[in-house]
Amino acid sequence: MASRSSSNVLDLASEEILDVPQTPRSLPRLMTVPGIISDGDSDSMSSTCQERKIIVANMLPLHAQRDEGTSKWCFSLDEDSLLLQLKDGFSPESEVIYVGSLKVDIDASEQEEVAQRLLDEFKCVPTFIPPDIHKNFYYGFCKQQLWPLFHYMLPMCPDHADRFDRHLWQAYVSANKLFADKVMEVVNPEDDYIWVHDYHLMVLPTFLRKRYHRVKLGFFLHSPFPSSEIYRTLPVRDEILKGLLNCDLIGFHTFDYARHFLSCCSRMLGLDYESRRGHIGLDYFGRTVYIKILPVGVHMGRLVSMLNLSSTFDKVKEVQEQFKGKIVILGVDDMDIFKGISLKMLSFELLLKQRPGLQGKIVLVQIVNPARSSGKDVQEAKRETYLTVRRVNQCYGSPGYEPVILIDRPVAHYEKAAYYAVAECCIVNAVRDGMNLVPYKYIVCRQGSPGMDDAMGIETDSPRTSMLVVSEFIGCSPSLSGAIRVNPWDIEAVAEALDVAITMTGSEKQLRHEKHYRYVSSHDVAYWARSFVQDLERATQDHYNKRCWGIGLGLGFKVISLSPSFRKLSIEHIVSSYRRTNRRVIFLDYDGTIVPESTIVKSPSVEVITFLNALSNDPKNTVFIVSGRGRSQLNEWLAPCERVGLAAEHGYFIRWSKASNWECMDADIEWKGIVEPVMKQYTDATDGSFIETKETALVWHHQDADPDFGSCQAKEMLDHLENVLANEPAVVKRGQHIVEVKPQGVTKGLVAEKVLSAMVKSGKPPDFVMCVGDDRSDEDMFESIINCVSSLSLKFAPEIFACTVGQKPSRARYYLDDTADVVRMLRGLANVSSPKPMQSVQFQVAFDSVV
Repeated sequence: MASRSSSNVLDLASEEILDVPQTPRSLPRLMTVPGIISDGDSDSMSSTCQERKIIVANMLPLHAQRDEGTSKWCFSLDEDSLLLQLKDGFSPESEVIYVGSLKVDIDASEQEEVAQRLLDEFKCVPTFIPPDIHKNFYYGFCKQQLWPLFHYMLPMCPDHADRFDRHLWQAYVSANKLFADKVMEVVNPEDDYIWVHDYHLMVLPTFLRKRYHRVKLGFFLHSPFPSSEIYRTLPVRDEILKGLLNCDLIGFHTFDYARHFLSCCSRMLGLDYESRRGHIGLDYFGRTVYIKILPVGVHMGRLVSMLNLSSTFDKVKEVQEQFKGKIVILGVDDMDIFKGISLKMLSFELLLKQRPGLQGKIVLVQIVNPARSSGKDVQEAKRETYLTVRRVNQCYGSPGYEPVILIDRPVAHYEKAAYYAVAECCIVNAVRDGMNLVPYKYIVCRQGSPGMDDAMGIETDSPRTSMLVVSEFIGCSPSLSGAIRVNPWDIEAVAEALDVAITMTGSEKQLRHEKHYRYVSSHDVAYWARSFVQDLERATQDHYNKRCWGIGLGLGFKVISLSPSFRKLSIEHIVSSYRRTNRRVIFLDYDGTIVPESTIVKSPSVEVITFLNALSNDPKNTVFIVSGRGRSQLNEWLAPCERVGLAAEHGYFIRWSKASNWECMDADIEWKGIVEPVMKQYTDATDGSFIETKETALVWHHQDADPDFGSCQAKEMLDHLENVLANEPAVVKRGQHIVEVKPQGVTKGLVAEKVLSAMVKSGKPPDFVMCVGDDRSDEDMFESIINCVSSLSLKFAPEIFACTVGQKPSRARYYLDDTADVVRMLRGLANVSSPKPMQSVQFQVAFDSVV
């Protein structure tokens, strides 16, 4: 039964799922010239711009408030917004347009005017989401379902995250469709680059890809991506994965997050990835979806400017005086359950207990940013934090001294900069976090500036120091190699790390700080944006060198992207060629070509036997089945076909007809004694795997094993066998869920060469060659046929029909969709053969008598 989420409910590729009011269509529409929008103010979009970036996010980088006197809306740029800061990574000639929603509700009567103002003044395209949809989209599906799940919280009970609600999912898809509509209003799909941000918009790429097959589309996830065991619990897991795979480039902060995403693609969609010249790529129906791993950085200019404010100078003097003679440890966190604030307090409490000499000499300043969402979990986290702080201060405090200073109010940036500059150690103890830029900001502020040095009474050339204690579960942790990494759940280890941080020698603190500062200052937000866009350009450079067409309904939509010369084989075309030729040779693979790969019954159907007999009984034809199967199986299954040639085990054994004897290649297979114990070792260690023993080959199958473990074991086995067989006449090849060892020089391509050469030597060079197969081994046949025909120097070149089964990259020029298509083609050829095939009913009786 089709999933409700991808068929009737969410078939949104062409229809709205909910009765959503249409957003105003007054924005000027982009036509075919990049940077020009017609029917609008010519000054609003520069026609001289050579390239454009369209940044799509849930929120626009704007502040909005209504003027109390005039009741008009006032807008200003949010200088602290990452979306605004990333422009520094683009070339000066680039034009940047933002698509997103506003943080305030705009009345429907004002939306048209506001939209035009934002476009003219800020190059922002607002998406107005109806309040009921926005509530279910943002506060419902995003915050109550996706965000907890991506931070490893499962809805085990009603009090522990919300269970999946299909109405919230529908709102999520509806909102994504509204964002996509706004992008479509302004995009020039041939030239513009679109960069979508974060988990709020993970199905938006599907809508854009359906409308524009070659759109240049990147996505960056700013949150963690959970392991497959967690992600697989999401009922709409496939729709979201396929949405992301409709991008050209997908970015993550860390390899762990990327690895989890790739594991989900492997386990749920059967996709494998490989590294291509240092870039990780997934082949998705002919398109390569690249994976980018790079943590975001801070805006250095913005931070340095903050350090040089007079208000910062005043505040840093005040903080210095307040904590004079004390060691300051700083924490800056949002108030939510994943930031580990209470765990941090427990560790600090243990440090004071174990080191009584520190009492009165050390202070933990915890700045709590306002919670980004409300709910029972946030209130519980806040209550626990306050209780722990009160207990620590009561137990270890004294008159005029509080070990923990909790600042639970909005704190201005200049105030935070002052605390960063004074703190000798910064601790980020989150149990799960996407990136967290607090350590980066701390490092920059500890580096200081001439003005800050003067305010703090520090010599300008004095060495700079800083110490970081960071959770191993946050995105910035891998990039901070000089930090002390901790498991936030291990209270004793965190307390010990704090002790090490504050007692470390000044010279070591200096070395760690210098290492961190070099990284943070060189890998800023501009570097991150520039690197992402460069990879997006590389990922999309071949878009117009391939033919593209879309398949799939609703959120299951995808684009097939293949070579321009690659097209579906027309039965009428091949039948026409077949009719006018007289010396024909036909090569057919077995599994996945004339017999479906998925069927349990591997013997050919009555219909296939009928057509094979009709083709092979025509005196103008030479017909061969070329398979990796053993000769005993092929002999049994194709017993009714008297005149069909067989090539078993990739051509090691060849028989020209049922009446002839098997011929075999001269090859040494003593290496099987070396290979079998190795394969048995991996089979014993890999549940679900097994060994297939052929006369000349050994095949290790792992399709029933755990996908990740099976793939890992296959790679290891490949290396192992290549080493032990280095001096043996055998080749090791990895295929779809298999590792095969076979004699050197044995390929299906040699079968094609042998048959074609024999026909030429007999004075009957072929004028029609057809080869159909579905897997990697058949690619050898396609290549060999082309090479052989060229090398034989035939007077008249034959018509060649190399055809793969399935729409995928191939050396073949043609494709057929599936085995049913292959059978239909065989029927078409059989019907114009001489003699024609018997009626299926008559043949059924004859076949039954043979069996």
